[in-house]
Amino acid sequence: MSFTLRLLVSCGDCYHGRLLLIWSQSVRSLSSGPRISRSLRESYRLLQLPDEGSSSPVQVKEAYLRLAKLYHPDSGVPTADAVLFARVEEAYRAVLAHQSKVKQLGGEKEAEAEDEDKSRGAALQHRHYLSYEGVGTGTPSQRERQYRQIRVDRASEQVLNYRQQEHERAAAGEGALVERDMRQRSRKIKITQAVERLVEDLIQESMARGDFRNLSGAGKPLNKFEHNPYADPMTHNLNRILVDNGYQPPWVVTQRDIREATAQIRNRLLDGQARLSDPATPRESREWEELCASVEEELVKLNKLVDNYNLIVPMLSMQMVHFSLSREIECAVKGARQRRLQQQTERERERERRKEEKKRANAAAMTKNRKHGLVSWMQNLLR
Repeated sequence: MSFTLRLLVSCGDCYHGRLLLIWSQSVRSLSSGPRISRSLRESYRLLQLPDEGSSSPVQVKEAYLRLAKLYHPDSGVPTADAVLFARVEEAYRAVLAHQSKVKQLGGEKEAEAEDEDKSRGAALQHRHYLSYEGVGTGTPSQRERQYRQIRVDRASEQVLNYRQQEHERAAAGEGALVERDMRQRSRKIKITQAVERLVEDLIQESMARGDFRNLSGAGKPLNKFEHNPYADPMTHNLNRILVDNGYQPPWVVTQRDIREATAQIRNRLLDGQARLSDPATPRESREWEELCASVEEELVKLNKLVDNYNLIVPMLSMQMVHFSLSREIECAVKGARQRRLQQQTERERERERRKEEKKRANAAAMTKNRKHGLVSWMQNLLR
């Protein structure tokens, strides 16, 4: 009986000792646990989570996604705010880092407890699996699901980091483009200023030599805004001075030469076609072929002149196309036909006009003869 009582007392002392050991370890773990700083507490508050660190990764992710839908700049909702979204993202990263740190500390404490239990020879109550990077609790299937969820969270975090880096890189690239545009603009401004200084120096040298003394209208005020009130006065006056002194741009001179050469070629073809009879004789056909060959050579030169004109003309809409011999011959045939019809119409009008004049002359002669006969009859009667 006494032995049984001593055994029960010893078992009770061992049980109470085990309870005291567990309580002391829990108190030590709580006292040595990581303290939550003010910034971390603000991160929990921003994610609308309790700051005791009891939130699971799934709850943290759901809170982050809910806030991202509200404040993301690309969400298209009225509550979108880029600054607030950046704060939410920083808070999410801080909470994840805090939870991973807590898990690492918990794993270390569990390993220490296991070492102490092994040293005392106590049997393990639960088996801790070393797979899944030591993440999760419960059965292997539950730990596997938790580990998959954590991997998904890590992947989403990496995607967000990558997008942020891409945005930063794009912003840096836009900044580089803006800087390059600014350099090019400043270079153009410097070139323009250099050209203006050069032109001003040339004008001053010409004035010193007296080149502007014999200009027409010297000493008279300039008539501004005569033709275009929306034009720049300086440009308008410079162009007018150049025109008054006989200056013409090269493309204007080339355009005038092309117009004159085209009119000359068309007149030659029109005259040659007009000289042909309705059934053309062999001589007329031979002369027409020689004329076409000569015009073809002239058109080759004219097309080269058109190419030069297209290179120097200031506007794309003012460019010309090449001249074709077949088109010019068709125009000459139509023009000759119209000329023949016009000449025939004029001849008919001339014939009718002559008939009318002849009729008028005959009528006037008959009236005169009648008057003369009446006068002579009266004279004879009076005698």
